[in-house]
Amino acid sequence: MAADSSFDVVSDFDQQELVNALDQVRREIGTRFDFKNSRCTLELAKTEITLQADDEFRAAAVKDLLQGKAIKRGLSLKIFDWGKLEPAAGGTVRQQIGLQRGLNSDQARELSKRIREHFPKVKNTIQGDAVRVSAKSKDDLQAVITDLRALDYPVALQFINYR
Repeated sequence: MAADSSFDVVSDFDQQELVNALDQVRREIGTRFDFKNSRCTLELAKTEITLQADDEFRAAAVKDLLQGKAIKRGLSLKIFDWGKLEPAAGGTVRQQIGLQRGLNSDQARELSKRIREHFPKVKNTIQGDAVRVSAKSKDDLQAVITDLRALDYPVALQFINYR
């Protein structure tokens, strides 16, 4: 009897690529003429980025820069949860950018239900913030991956530990 093949569906991003993208944005802010004598900063915390800028226009420009650098570094834009622009001290504006990592329980249940409905030969289990999908046929697993990639899901999905 052949062993089951499996993979995990997760939502994650490469932290080092995010750090590199933020460094590139900071360097570009330092060299661009339209940011001359401005106080635009990006601070990375564990679960969020804090953007502080002189005004809304510079904040929007930094947002565009960050999105462009993230795409070039292979990061999905779905990892960013753009908060509201808020006034800050000294006439500046501040924006909290949440970083989405992991599937919450509702998202994991929703993915699990979709897989059960569309692929009856495939078994899946929820393991924390990941969904383990297993089947006897690797073709069935490839079909599940293709279906989930075509799905416009609110978080970035990755497929790891394929064996």
